[in-house]
Amino acid sequence: MSNSGYEPRHGWRAALACMVALAVAMGLGRFAFTPMLPVMLHEGSLDLEGGGVLASLNYLGYFVGALSCAAIRVPAPAMVRGGLVATAALLLGMGLLHGFTLWGVLRTAAGVASAWTFVFASGWGLRRLAETGMHRLGGVIYTGPGIGIAATGLLGGLASRWGADAAWIGFGVVALLLVAGIWRVFDDGGHAGERLPAAPKAAPAVRHAAAGQDGGSGDARALVVLYGLAGFGYIITATFLPVIARQALPGSAWPDLFWPLFGLAVIPGALVSAQAPQHWDNRLLLAAAYAMQAVGVLLSVAWPDVAGLALGSLLLGLPFTAITLFAMREARRLKGNASAGLIGYATASYGIGQIVGPIFAAPLAHRTGSFTVPLLVAALALAGGAALFAWVGRHALRPAGAA
Repeated sequence: MSNSGYEPRHGWRAALACMVALAVAMGLGRFAFTPMLPVMLHEGSLDLEGGGVLASLNYLGYFVGALSCAAIRVPAPAMVRGGLVATAALLLGMGLLHGFTLWGVLRTAAGVASAWTFVFASGWGLRRLAETGMHRLGGVIYTGPGIGIAATGLLGGLASRWGADAAWIGFGVVALLLVAGIWRVFDDGGHAGERLPAAPKAAPAVRHAAAGQDGGSGDARALVVLYGLAGFGYIITATFLPVIARQALPGSAWPDLFWPLFGLAVIPGALVSAQAPQHWDNRLLLAAAYAMQAVGVLLSVAWPDVAGLALGSLLLGLPFTAITLFAMREARRLKGNASAGLIGYATASYGIGQIVGPIFAAPLAHRTGSFTVPLLVAALALAGGAALFAWVGRHALRPAGAA
């Protein structure tokens, strides 16, 4: 297929549209609940355990949505548009409708919509970048969640003045405006039926590595299990960070700023991780990313002041997208073009970790009056994952016959 009809500006247009789509789906649709939770707690419309349940329902929806993507045959642009409109409507619904059961339905549906948007916008955007020869812009797409998280964090900090209902409606209106701005970009036009050129076949040595000792079922199982630890390890802080900060710094103006700081850290992390050379060992990269997040989680316990929480937020956010990128790269190293199944299992494992985290942490924090124990367990999970990835990576690099 000739790419003569495409210009670099088309690559930029696609990358920026997908960036906005992920900002809406993930930053607003999925993670706006984090800065809204302390407001809803303060207003008495929700308690901490209920907040944990709503968060887990959203992650359950994301899990179901991600698994359903393989069976969906609707064109990607239609799925992206539908997911974005649904996200905006569900945000509005959180402000217009009341009651825990209704909120549970809305947050579950928002999880499904965000998963559909993430998967189909990613696929559509990466295809467009391949068509334009602008692969290097892949990192731009994945800055979207960080931008959305930072924006919702800053806007959510004002929610205590407006009230939760007005804030949710405001998020929905912002989402509608952003969706309107990128609506026309998601149009395959005359290229809807085209396929990307087949990926070049690996050299014999590479195929052997992927099918042999480096790509065995043991490594695949390890990836699935250890990727689930990442989902559990970060989600407790990502769900309750403003609440944790308020407990540590009562009466301070700082707690509302740590969540947007987390989002801002995601942006350079996405850009830098996308430039990591393909020959670098993904397992060692994952070990480093897990270790960074483990330290970030520990800092909120060991150094619960402004500096510790700020540094912890940065260390948690920087590898947020990198972990997903390196895990997907490892799946492709192990299974090549047949990696979809392994990616699906790994994503499911990550989703289970996210579901378990809030419903484990919230009741425990409610009983003890502190998130110390849940955070220590989360840090231990991340540290264990880092150690195991490092061990697997170093073992694979050891020369044959070495002791």
